[in-house]
Formats: sequence, C-alpha cells, structure tokens
Amino acid sequence: MSHITQAKRVVIKVGTSTLAYENGRLNLRRMEELCKVLCGLQNEGREVVLVSSGAVGVGMAKLGLHKHPEEIEQRQAVAAVGQCELMFMYDKFFGEYNHTVGQVLLTRDVVQNQVTRKNAENTFLTLLHLGIIPVVNENDSVATDELAGKNFGDNDTLSATVAVLSQADLLVILTDIDGLYDGNPRTNPQAKRIPYVYGITDKIKALAGGAGSDLGTGGMATKVSAAEIANRAGIPCVVLSGANPRDLYDLFDGTVLGTTFVPAQEKN
Repeated sequence: MSHITQAKRVVIKVGTSTLAYENGRLNLRRMEELCKVLCGLQNEGREVVLVSSGAVGVGMAKLGLHKHPEEIEQRQAVAAVGQCELMFMYDKFFGEYNHTVGQVLLTRDVVQNQVTRKNAENTFLTLLHLGIIPVVNENDSVATDELAGKNFGDNDTLSATVAVLSQADLLVILTDIDGLYDGNPRTNPQAKRIPYVYGITDKIKALAGGAGSDLGTGGMATKVSAAEIANRAGIPCVVLSGANPRDLYDLFDGTVLGTTFVPAQEKN
C-alpha cells in the first residue's frame, strides 16, 4: 500500500455518474464533499489534480434538455454552457476552503504535438508548484472528435494522460462501482471484487466489459484501459466508488478499497 499512502502527487478523476443525478443536475452535496476532501488531502501535503467530467450533462440540465443533442454543433454549445457551470461550482466550493483552482482544457492534438505537450506539462507543474488545484476536462466546445468518440474518447483515458503529463505518483478513478469484479456484480451476487491487479492481461480486459451510465461515456473497460496507460508509465491506478468521497481519506490512510492496478514490475 506504500505506493498509495506515500503518493504525493495525485490525479483524481470524477465521472458524470458521481457528480450528477440521473436528470443531469449536479449532486451538490456530493460535489461539495468531494471538494472538501480534496482540500483536506492538499492540506496534508499532497498535490491534487482533478479531472472532471460532467460538462455535457450539466449543460443539458441548465438548458432544460432531456436527451443528448444529436448534432455535434449542439453538443459543443451544451458543453460550453456546462463547463462554465462546472467551473463556477468548483471555484465556489474549493474557495470556501481557501484553495484556488485553475481550469485546464485539453485535446488530443495538444498532447500529440511535442511543443504543445511540453507547454501542457509546464502548465501542470507550475500550477502545482503554486499550490493551485488544476481542474481538467476535454475541450468539448472545440474538439468535435471527443463528442463523436474519436478523441480521448472518454475522461478515463484523459485522466491517465494527465497523470503522465503531470508526473503523478497515483491515479484514482472515482466511478459508480467499487472496483473490478470477477463477474458482473449487477447480475451475479456471487461476484467478488478483485483488490489488486498486477499487470493487465487479456483476461482482465475481458472482465471489464460493459457500458457506462446514460450521462457518461465510459464503463469499466475504459477504466482498465486508463489503468493500463498509467501502469505503462509506472503509475499505479485505483478504481473505486465515488459515492462517498470521504473514502479517499481511508484509501490514503492504507485501507484496501476498490481495485488497485499495480504496474507489473512492482509485483515483487
């Protein structure tokens, strides 16, 4: 557990299913609790990067839409409105605990270009050096590929990319299930959670099949894929339920929660 308890720089990804109700409106109680916990972790001496989904879902709710727009241009507009609302709330909640946030919006072309990738790395490192909590999302209002499922594809993949860019010690993905199981826990009551995965194999990928929520874009498969990206860079990844943000305190205190994907070379 030392790779978790001793992690200094942590990327925490929160999904739409954790942030919002099924109607798309923000779960303010949970969002406020998450921000409070992240401030607590930062006060402990850790450096926190937050990757947050939710722009499209929140934008839909604010605009009174009941289903995802079919046209890419409409989705871009909805994302622009929703991102503004998300950052307003994050600024409010983090500000209540005397922490400053900075917005970072990324697209795949930024990461793939050597110059802009270095610029992104410098931005993360400078924000963290200044004690600012970066809040990261896909730049949905200009990146049509993501909305069509062709860019990062989901914020799980984005969070792994951010973990690499920011030279993080740990990636934590908060979701609507408490880890990877050896069967489908929604249909098989005998399914057991797998606490540790040392090296992601085809068998592990097969266990991760399934889709995400109506509001989100990723299921467990995208989380395992993100863990694989992080592991290749030597970064452990924990997938656990985001229903109770205070579980993060227990996680960093050494309690075994969720599923930890450990880089294969660290098994021994």
